[in-house]
Amino acid sequence: MRDLIVGIDLGTTNSEVAAFISGKVRVLGSGKTGNLLPSVVGLSPSGELLVGEAARNQLVLYPERTVRSIKRKMGSKETVTLGDRQFTPPEISALILRELATWASREFQQAVDRAVITVPAYFSDIQRQATREAAALAGLEAVRILNEPTAASLAYGEGSRHTAMVYDLGGGTFDVSIVALEGDITEVLASHGNNRLGGDDFNDLLANHLFSAFQAKHGIDLRAGHPVARARVWWAAEEAKRRLSFAPEVTVREEALVTINGKPLHMELEITREQYESMIRPLLEQTLESVSKALADARKGPSDLDAILLVGGSTRTPLVSRMLEERTGLTPREEIHPDLCVALGAGVLASRLAGHEVERVLVDVSPYSFGVSYLGERGGIPYPHCYKPILRRNTPLPITRTERFYTSHPYQEEVRICVYEGEDEDALRDILVGDFQVQGLTPMRDLNEVLCRMSLDLDGILHVTAIEKRSGLSKHITIARALEAKSEVEIAAARKRLEALYSTWQGEQDTEEEGALLMGSAEELENEESPEALQAPSENSTGEDNWSVASREGLQLVERSRQLLEQMHEEDREEVIDLNAQIETAVKAGDASALQQATHDLREVLFFVEGRA
Repeated sequence: MRDLIVGIDLGTTNSEVAAFISGKVRVLGSGKTGNLLPSVVGLSPSGELLVGEAARNQLVLYPERTVRSIKRKMGSKETVTLGDRQFTPPEISALILRELATWASREFQQAVDRAVITVPAYFSDIQRQATREAAALAGLEAVRILNEPTAASLAYGEGSRHTAMVYDLGGGTFDVSIVALEGDITEVLASHGNNRLGGDDFNDLLANHLFSAFQAKHGIDLRAGHPVARARVWWAAEEAKRRLSFAPEVTVREEALVTINGKPLHMELEITREQYESMIRPLLEQTLESVSKALADARKGPSDLDAILLVGGSTRTPLVSRMLEERTGLTPREEIHPDLCVALGAGVLASRLAGHEVERVLVDVSPYSFGVSYLGERGGIPYPHCYKPILRRNTPLPITRTERFYTSHPYQEEVRICVYEGEDEDALRDILVGDFQVQGLTPMRDLNEVLCRMSLDLDGILHVTAIEKRSGLSKHITIARALEAKSEVEIAAARKRLEALYSTWQGEQDTEEEGALLMGSAEELENEESPEALQAPSENSTGEDNWSVASREGLQLVERSRQLLEQMHEEDREEVIDLNAQIETAVKAGDASALQQATHDLREVLFFVEGRA
């Protein structure tokens, strides 16, 4: 019988455990909170020990009884306070390790007492020893202390010799390593980093932005004397940060943060991705300085790199990839979930040490990029077939991304969305996979914002939705065979449609653009359009009138939302439950106006909830 050894990523923000099961290495979960364990420990007011999600939820109400980001203190002589008790960093880390071991024991139905545990490459001997101490306190033998960049390279598992940069930006720490890989051997040539830089710092910047906006509006500084409100805003900032990785803007809403003279004061503020990126750019510039130093120490230049591997949840921020590509000329790889990459690599080594033959982690990725065409410029002249990838190839599945576009002229009431597969900046050189028309846009003097959201699942089904931000009007198509290779006949047909479109554009260059985009075969596309107007049912109404359509869609939305309740954050869950009740009440009462508003609000919440999934 082979040994049972698990791989553990003891992270600053989240921790994970991976093992060899059912013929492959995978990350294990609790069955309730998924496979990410928040690295948070707390004591409830009654003295109950809380680890993970329960402790994270308590942090808002009892920050003095909760501790997070303990990894930053590993190896130090500091202690942390939970209620009236003192703990060392290894003791807190041991509680996290023990919880992960419990997850694994539940999966294997046997005790787990051996593990490969990862640490940052720059961890000192004292910090590594503190990690071993934490393992011992948790009842685990640390079979190997593994550098995180080495774990990441093991997860990608290339066989031929090559040189890679592992860019690891987690919740509380950053490090970059230049590694040489050949077969089972990974050599760290150079490392550089900052154990005080990570996603938590991004949260702080966003939170300070929110604090300042609230103070400017209400004259109250929530950072002084309002610990619960301060914690709520910090977590709202973290949620906004996550959403901005997938959406071009988010709205932060926190009701009744404080009550002054009997009046509750609320926060509602929109933050765009551009605003967020301007806040964090100076910090990312610091990481690029580390990149330069690591390359210099390894005596390598950007041209010597064969790959850049992204590790850590904070690398989801699109600006990270853009800045790295601008600096090195290489497109960073992100086939493996950045939050799970290190745990999977630790799982690979643990599986090998246990006697299993494991070459690399197998993941489902999109082999193609998908995007839409838009009116831009080529060669200094307007061109309606510029191509914007929204889902990029080699991205792990399932995936959801949203980008922002605008109508091309004032008072435009319709826009055509053309969906393409390919990499060329000229959409006419890519493959057209579908198109649809969005009509009934709000006529307005200013350019109208339209959000385009794409979702691609493990079955290769591509969902494309266009949403007018101002009104919530939406329309979408479903492309059922997006990942299947196109036949020569299908490609020829797509080229023919493109040529027809191009001819039309050439004949209308001097006229005002109405909006651009296209269409696949009838078998592949299933159109669904939101009603432009709602009317309550009348006694003489027959067939599928607007009210019937609207009420059916509202109730379908309620059912869809209930299936997602378990994975929602508490604030989203409460809002969704309230909106579900509003929709059901409006349907019973025949109240078209209330139904339209509640359906719009619920659709907007689910838009972001599903974008995080």
